[in-house]
Amino acid sequence: MEFLPAYITGSLLPLFIFIARIVDVSMGTIRILFVAKGRRWLATVLSFFEILIWVIVIVQIIQNLDNWLNIIAYAGGFAAGTFAGIVIEDKLQMGLLMYRIVTNKPSERLFQELKNSGFRVTAVDATGVYGPVKVFFTVVKRKHKKRLAELLKAHAPQSFYTVEDVKHASFLEHDFTPTMDIRTRMLKWRKSV
Repeated sequence: MEFLPAYITGSLLPLFIFIARIVDVSMGTIRILFVAKGRRWLATVLSFFEILIWVIVIVQIIQNLDNWLNIIAYAGGFAAGTFAGIVIEDKLQMGLLMYRIVTNKPSERLFQELKNSGFRVTAVDATGVYGPVKVFFTVVKRKHKKRLAELLKAHAPQSFYTVEDVKHASFLEHDFTPTMDIRTRMLKWRKSV
């Protein structure tokens, strides 16, 4: 059974296999992201095309086992597809991140700067190894992580923070964006009520 046109089955077959593997492995990486973010339908559609491409490629390799370039192209495409998938995932900047920021320096200014920049933040007094600390919690969209990093660098360069993926946060239903002015926030809030 032939899946490909005759002109691809010759010397172009390794190139086809390489490119097809980049596409299907990238799809697999994005599919896993969609599964983790709860986007079932997108993950389902991607999985269909991912496995369709994989089956076509495997059939070509099995039918042409005497060509070792096909096997090298398959492995190289897998590696390149893994890299491409990570780059695409980073560019999509989907989802939410939860920052846990710990500082032992005076932190009222940091709290105000985070709040004034539109980040919803909660501060908790805690005790660390070297004494009292302040712990800030905030959940942000991934596309705003650079803005948050800039604020931390400017106002709490000695702070320690951790970042975790968040599947869902209820307050983001209104989609407030950092640096959005109060009038825009109110209009956006009223539209969603």
